[in-house]
Amino acid sequence: MVSRRRHDERSIRRRGPTREPKRRILIVCEGQETERGYFKGFQHEVRNPRVHVEVAGETGEPLQVVQVAVRRKDEAASEARQQRDENLRWDEVWGVFDVDEHARLDAARQLARKNGIDLAISNPCFELWALLHFQEQQAHIERDKAKAALQRHLPGYDKALDFARLHPGYSEAVRRAQRLDEDAERQEKPGRNPTTGVYRLTESIRQGGGP
Repeated sequence: MVSRRRHDERSIRRRGPTREPKRRILIVCEGQETERGYFKGFQHEVRNPRVHVEVAGETGEPLQVVQVAVRRKDEAASEARQQRDENLRWDEVWGVFDVDEHARLDAARQLARKNGIDLAISNPCFELWALLHFQEQQAHIERDKAKAALQRHLPGYDKALDFARLHPGYSEAVRRAQRLDEDAERQEKPGRNPTTGVYRLTESIRQGGGP
């Protein structure tokens, strides 16, 4: 069976218009509410017709997140082989989690590298990424202080993030996060506090391309 969405040598000879396949992105998050809510809101606001995004219902600590991501990736690959349809595979699978004080963080990173799972890690926490929508944050910051700073911009914030309120500062958040990454690389301390890789995932969704 020839895939209806991707092209091979036979499909090139078909007549009439064809539609490019949507890029399939799966996101597995550590948090049940904050991260999942953010990405669902982001997807709704961006509405990129070239991308299909699914936020997995399973959550857990970093190693569990990566294990779920690997399993879901393998299940999709198996289904693609059975159905002879390569479009059932995930083009990108992302694990999203915080640094905090997780004991198995290195194991999560190693498993992700081994299985081609992309990671969007925030140090110290996802609230840093949200905070960058409103302000610069170049100094080391702990989770509680990041949350308190975010609450000053979003009164009443607890765990749920309304992306509609963050949307106006999105471009600045990307620029600030990129600068933090660049500074960390120059100091040979990638992933230091404060850094967040969430912008790589959101930009992939927004632009419809790879990380």
